[in-house]
Amino acid sequence: MGGLRLLLLPVAWIYQLILIVRHKLFDWQILRPVAFQHPVICVGNLSMGGTGKTPQVEYIIRLLKNNYRIATLSRGYRRKSSGFLLASNEMTYQQIGDEPKQYINKFDDIIVAVDEKRVHGIRKLQVLPNPPKIVILDDAFQHRQVKPGINILLTDFHNLYPNDWLFPAGNLRDLSSQAKRANVIIVTKTPRVFSPFTKRRLIEIIRPQPGQMLYFSYLDYGRLTPVNNKSKVFIPKTLTTILMFCGIGNPYPFEEHLRDLCSNLIVHDYPDHHVYTENDIKHLEREFEAILGKNKIMVTTEKDAMRLIDSPYFSRLERFPLFYIPIEVKFHENKAKGFDQYLTEYVRKNTSND
Repeated sequence: MGGLRLLLLPVAWIYQLILIVRHKLFDWQILRPVAFQHPVICVGNLSMGGTGKTPQVEYIIRLLKNNYRIATLSRGYRRKSSGFLLASNEMTYQQIGDEPKQYINKFDDIIVAVDEKRVHGIRKLQVLPNPPKIVILDDAFQHRQVKPGINILLTDFHNLYPNDWLFPAGNLRDLSSQAKRANVIIVTKTPRVFSPFTKRRLIEIIRPQPGQMLYFSYLDYGRLTPVNNKSKVFIPKTLTTILMFCGIGNPYPFEEHLRDLCSNLIVHDYPDHHVYTENDIKHLEREFEAILGKNKIMVTTEKDAMRLIDSPYFSRLERFPLFYIPIEVKFHENKAKGFDQYLTEYVRKNTSND
């Protein structure tokens, strides 16, 4: 822990006390969570972000969408609207948030909704003319007002919650002891090469409780995907330099992947959910133009690309070869089958035939 964060420990202790009282109110049933008849699956974490919730939600969508009508419900972080909204392709990320915008862009056969109040949001979904059979709560582990049927807790391999501290001394936004409420714990962003020693070490750190399922996942990176028209006609056979920029919680795995694609990687990390300004774009323009040679491209994440496309300054990047790399979640040790069966069996048992 750095010196500044050490100084912030007293603030973290006050925050800890507030959280303890809040959770006790739920544990003692003074505050009561709301349960719903249809399946509700929660995907969340204990940290401030960067655990890979978006690709995990997309994994569950792909698993279930062919057999059930699905809705995702998110807060819509940093959106400029408020209250309950049903997303559409015409909406911008400023209206609904970047994760919901990505979901609605990728999946045309699901419902995407946003609401700061999860209980209210689920109730609004239930009264739609064609309501969903399943609701996936995106980033709602800390919201105990809803009692989900399955709680999936994610923790980043590079920053495991048992080794972290409460904000502002660390990156945890909730007590690490609340991991006990999870049905499933997934250690995300693990190395693709996963040794038995690494697995044992993680089990010793996480210490799952009896009945909890522990999985280990990694990110499977897809091919370079064009963001603009220039990129569609320019894909160099040999890459010398990649100018990488992104605003995500933990860019380290993304950086490591790109290092394998080129001999020179230039990195620009922005804060999570970063809104790109005109000055940001101008800086990227100047830096890219200063790179010698022709075998050079810009690369960002899928989420950042989506925010850029909605930006009023996106046209400034039209003349540059700009790509994103899609990602999907994969499980180690062929454990995907067990995870899939657990979710599908829960949904089957709790879904009516109406």
